[in-house]
Amino acid sequence: MKKVISLALAAVICSASMLLAACGGNTTKTIATVDDLEGAKIGVQLGTTGDIYASDYEEKGSTVERFNKGADAVLALTQGKIDCVIIDSEPAKAFVAANDGLKILDEPFAEEEYAICVAKDNTELLGKINTALAELKADGTTESIEKNFIGDDTKGKTPYVTPAGTDYPNGELHMATNAFFEPYEYYDGDTVVGIDASMAQAICDKLGYKLVIDDMDFDSIITSVQTGKADFGMAGMTVTDERLQSINFSDSYTTATQVIIVKE
Repeated sequence: MKKVISLALAAVICSASMLLAACGGNTTKTIATVDDLEGAKIGVQLGTTGDIYASDYEEKGSTVERFNKGADAVLALTQGKIDCVIIDSEPAKAFVAANDGLKILDEPFAEEEYAICVAKDNTELLGKINTALAELKADGTTESIEKNFIGDDTKGKTPYVTPAGTDYPNGELHMATNAFFEPYEYYDGDTVVGIDASMAQAICDKLGYKLVIDDMDFDSIITSVQTGKADFGMAGMTVTDERLQSINFSDSYTTATQVIIVKE
């Protein structure tokens, strides 16, 4: 009798386990290299380059779970709901530092360049931004801004400061961003800070505009710029052929690497 009960109980446990897996429960696939992504559950931030690249693996049997915030994808990884997260290397470092038991694979997933998106019919603003970027690169401002947020030896030591006497006779420029992508944009109290926020401030100082930062979901940024609700978008955004169909991009202001976060 005990054996019959045990077998019945085992069957119930087995059925429950299968149901949990089918409903998105814990997963066990080990990701050690890029080649292991086939058939895996991959977490990405909706609309990002990681999302675009990961989509290619859906044809290879992978499941791509899309989240509004990178932090939500990382949380799902810590809970065992997905096998890995594909995201930019700098935010990845911050997430791994804040969550025990996670690591970044040594093998990079993809390399990319970040740029500022502007509406296709706003060629005048695009030209001004490119001119300002060239000047900021030439005088070392862009490098100084990056060093302020990246690197243990320099982080926090070279903050961008608006030059004395700067005024804004040309009105406002609204920047669309998603402020949950440290160190490019994130909140310090109620203020959005980071590499992109500082770069945008430096550009606006050059052009004589007051910077206004509008925080929104990442996948809303291009639409916001297209419709004129924002003047430009800056959010660790990579230039891709798909995005170029609906938006223009400035010259690149930094290079980045997409990496894979997994459990240790």
